[in-house]
Amino acid sequence: MADDVLKTISISDMENIALGGAFLGTGGGGDPYIGKLMAEEAIQKNGPVTVLNVDDIPDDGLVVPVAMMGAPTVMLEKLPQGNEAISALEALQSYLGKKTDAVFCIEAGGLNSTIPIAVAAQAKLPIVDGDGMGRAFPELQMVSMTMHNIKACPMVMADEKGNSLVLNTVDNLSTEKFARVITVEMGGVGLIALYPMTGAEAKKSILRGSLSLINNIGRIIHSEQKENRNPANFLKDKLKGVVLFEGRVMDVDRRTEGGFAKGSCKILGLEKYSGKEISLEFQNEFLLAKSKDNTPIAMTPDLICLLDLETGQPITTEQIRYGFRVLVFGLSCDPQWRTKHGLELVGPKYFGYDYTYTPIEDLN
Repeated sequence: MADDVLKTISISDMENIALGGAFLGTGGGGDPYIGKLMAEEAIQKNGPVTVLNVDDIPDDGLVVPVAMMGAPTVMLEKLPQGNEAISALEALQSYLGKKTDAVFCIEAGGLNSTIPIAVAAQAKLPIVDGDGMGRAFPELQMVSMTMHNIKACPMVMADEKGNSLVLNTVDNLSTEKFARVITVEMGGVGLIALYPMTGAEAKKSILRGSLSLINNIGRIIHSEQKENRNPANFLKDKLKGVVLFEGRVMDVDRRTEGGFAKGSCKILGLEKYSGKEISLEFQNEFLLAKSKDNTPIAMTPDLICLLDLETGQPITTEQIRYGFRVLVFGLSCDPQWRTKHGLELVGPKYFGYDYTYTPIEDLN
């Protein structure tokens, strides 16, 4: 299957983008279904969204990512009104006294790969074919922009009641800490516009081609599902990934804590994995996969994706249930995350796991 570069996004593209976003979201980023509906409605009202190569943005242009912040578990019960993200973007424009030239996805995952499309359609803006993570991570400072010394602030947060506020902090980690507390006060979830940057800054910091990749992954999953095949084998060859495990979910420990969905799940092996057991640790996203004797088989920043064993449908951390038959899939992360700065931001030690980062291809 040829890789297509996205030029525009219409309603017919949203199914694939939602599927691909859920896959690259490594269990996090929120359920893309809600964002898909919002994007489809916005495109229906305002027409297709133009997708830009970041190199096409003027160096002095203004580029802004928009996103959902909070615990994905909350979004299952507390749906957005639909205008929070555009309100956040408009408030940021007002604060800066400058119009946005393009928006983009802060992460390649779930809801946060679909909500920016809705905002682009509503604001009649193009969206950049790129993102700040190449997957999903749970905290605001965990983006490629931080590695390139781009500030998260000024940042605007908005909720469904019409509240919005501007944050200015000393560094990106402080932005995360303050914004997380506000998110909890907003009821566990808020919509945000942040990391306002110039076109020149976007060119050096954005991970390129994410939306096209999401769309192509979604297309593979969709077409394989139509043929009643699990897409894992096709994805393994296409993305140079690895099937880590197949089994049945035996236990899920999940809690909403401090603005995150945290926990772990145990999976008992099936077929050739019979008699084996692994556990997955998550904080919004899957961050660690380890065997029963605590030997790691994959760890952050590499991608750990959970798929339904029969259908290949990506499963998010808030959806996992006892009895699910699942396939655990692993992928190498963007090379930037394997640098010293990258591992300080998103390596296993940052999350409190007592492991030295080992690339997934060396573990398997």
